[in-house]
Amino acid sequence: MSLKIVETIRFQFVNNALSLAFPFHHDTSLCFTLPHTHTHIHSRFRFRPPTTVFSAVTAYQPAAPPVKMVAFVGHGAASPLKSASWEQVMLHTAKRLKWVDVGYELLVFTDECIIYNGPMSMRLQRELLHADILMIVAVTNKESVKWININSKNIENVICLDSSPDLKNKLGGYDVPSEVRRSIFRDFFGNAQSDKAKESYEVVQTVSEAWDRHNSDDIRFCLLVLINAYVRPVPVLKNLRAKGFSTLNCMLKNCGRQVLNCLLDPNCRKALQCLNQCSPVDQVCNYRCIASYESKNLEAFSLCVLQKNNCLELEAEVPDKPYVPPMIKFRGMTLSYEMAEDLFVGWLGTLQWSWRVVAGQNPAYDQFPCQYQLFYRGKAKGSFWYEPVFKVKTFEGQMIWRRRKYRVRRGKVPGTFYFSVLDNGVISNEFWTIVDVADNLSWGLFHYHGAARVAGQSYTGAVLVSPDGTFPNDIERTKIIAALDKCEIEEWELYTVDNCSCIDPTLGIPEGSSLHAIVQIEDPKMPV
Repeated sequence: MSLKIVETIRFQFVNNALSLAFPFHHDTSLCFTLPHTHTHIHSRFRFRPPTTVFSAVTAYQPAAPPVKMVAFVGHGAASPLKSASWEQVMLHTAKRLKWVDVGYELLVFTDECIIYNGPMSMRLQRELLHADILMIVAVTNKESVKWININSKNIENVICLDSSPDLKNKLGGYDVPSEVRRSIFRDFFGNAQSDKAKESYEVVQTVSEAWDRHNSDDIRFCLLVLINAYVRPVPVLKNLRAKGFSTLNCMLKNCGRQVLNCLLDPNCRKALQCLNQCSPVDQVCNYRCIASYESKNLEAFSLCVLQKNNCLELEAEVPDKPYVPPMIKFRGMTLSYEMAEDLFVGWLGTLQWSWRVVAGQNPAYDQFPCQYQLFYRGKAKGSFWYEPVFKVKTFEGQMIWRRRKYRVRRGKVPGTFYFSVLDNGVISNEFWTIVDVADNLSWGLFHYHGAARVAGQSYTGAVLVSPDGTFPNDIERTKIIAALDKCEIEEWELYTVDNCSCIDPTLGIPEGSSLHAIVQIEDPKMPV
């Protein structure tokens, strides 16, 4: 989804290129004076010292030994993810890590095993002897805390989350506090401490920010950051690493006018300032900035800097995992291309929209309220289009409608499609699969893989849809869970879309468009 490219326009323009040109410290005030004007642009850029997360990377070696990780969680402890247990969440994370690299091994133990001091306790002790990373989650039992402190002394990398304060972080062999106020940061480390200790502090901050967003994507991201920093480079994180002076040179040489126009435009300038306040991995925050201050100058800026010139030298490919098979039959008939397109068209014609999104898995896309989907056949022969309409809450507190337009082409197999969109100057390409649709069109599940190549962003997700945006009845729940299982998605991973107060959406399709070719809407009395 193009909503996931938002990290691009957060633009390492500020964090990477300008920090290389102007080596300021944290929270440094910077005032630009534009040539031939009296305009002064004051912005507070948060320049971060380089960390091992963003360091240069040697060529990736496929034959590298496995990365061994252990997750030690409180027995029965509930996570914030719809109260799924932390044990369930971490076991699922272990599977998702394999999508990135089959050499990433995450074993999950609960502290119940040490109470009985049986075979599992002995196995845990053996695994800890060879662990590259130990992640401790929701462990508060005093005996468990004592046991882990004794048995984790020789592990180089230990991260403690939602656990007893008597458990300490240790990264790269250094003890690192989970929170240190900036005012005492320098006093805490002192000049005698090595740069590695400071880098470890930065890694803890990055992990903590991602962990606090409480979604399965960011939990996996936390482990990838640790692997990248302390075990071996993670290829999918290469785009988080700082570039050289070539970034700034490219921008000034090829996009000087667009950069100047953006800085002179209050909305575009506010967008850059707003984006700089977001965590580089908080895509929801990033997109709210774009939606709050969207402008033609911002689009021209990103089109030139990223899409046309790739000044950030980023690269991303559409993921191929997990493999999700499309549905084969609908209403007893083998799925054809025309039928599959009709399933996308859905309720459009009977209603003013094809589908409304009930819930979705991707945290960047599916937190936005009032999501309408419009699928239709264009006037040109063989053309097919998708237009999502959704609301975004701006940083000024306003609720505004946004709309995008995707070109859709058929995939190699009926039920699969290629989508492309130009969103705020950047092209996203996606691969969609119709996983399942109820015979009466009371619900559907669509899965997607996507990437914005020059944004360095790749992503996956799925949306559960219905005609009115409400969850299907309990009778359909078993079928929905089976469809989610085909996507390797757990029910507790889904975000529920807020479909209240969806007044005056910007709907409608171009004149001359056509809708269904084969599938008939059999129940016009479905709730609106």
